[in-house]
Amino acid sequence: MSHSEEAINGGRVYDPDADHAFPDEKLNQVLPVLLEDEEVNALLEAQNINAVTRKGYNDHGPKHIEIVLNRALRLYDLLKRGGCEFNGAADHGLDEADEAVIIALAARLHDIGHIVHRDNHAYYSIPLASDVLDRFLPQFYDTVDAVRMKSEVLHAILCHHREEDPLTLEAGVIRVADALDMEHGRSRIPYEKGGRGINTLSSQAISNVTLKEGDKSPVLVEIEMVNAAGVYQVDNLLKAKLDGSGLEGHVRIVAVNTRSEDQLVERIEL
Repeated sequence: MSHSEEAINGGRVYDPDADHAFPDEKLNQVLPVLLEDEEVNALLEAQNINAVTRKGYNDHGPKHIEIVLNRALRLYDLLKRGGCEFNGAADHGLDEADEAVIIALAARLHDIGHIVHRDNHAYYSIPLASDVLDRFLPQFYDTVDAVRMKSEVLHAILCHHREEDPLTLEAGVIRVADALDMEHGRSRIPYEKGGRGINTLSSQAISNVTLKEGDKSPVLVEIEMVNAAGVYQVDNLLKAKLDGSGLEGHVRIVAVNTRSEDQLVERIEL
């Protein structure tokens, strides 16, 4: 897939053969092994039980993780293309190529705390992810660099919720990418299936989310809504996660109401 084709696709699938704005050799070495990891895949399946089966919330399982991983890598690529300098790997003396690996690992593992409980799951994800990383990272890193990588991945996992502000741009990418899974009822604001509250109604209003190069900022997030209720999702989910992420000056959000008969909100820009 060419860069232009990837842009049209909105970054929904990471293509290792595409032209990226970052050194991708290390990511392309690690990612296939991560995607086939038996324990990680079992955790992703199990994490939906508390969220969906027991609490009746929207999906937080393998599909969510797939979306966040691809959105995170797309967001990272656009930020690098726009000249943003990341600090997570760099602060440890790690290579630039390790930035994308940190992002991929954190995206894949950020929600595994759901197997303990939906509430406060980001904190439960930390010890679980720590065990996985202790096993996984030595395949690709020596002991010292494995510890450094682990610290950055765990930081990004913890900060994907708003209780803790990211201290690195890598962590900021995970926080924002988590909120970008919002198309066709896939809101990250928990709602009960079949409910009629604002969380449910607004989540159904988002029809399409596209990430592309911006003219005023490195990243333009374009959101198509089918009614004005979608503004609630944009403001209370995506804008709320963007605030404090470290990416505020690099990401522009534009939401457009595509239903001509609903003129309450035609366009908002954040």
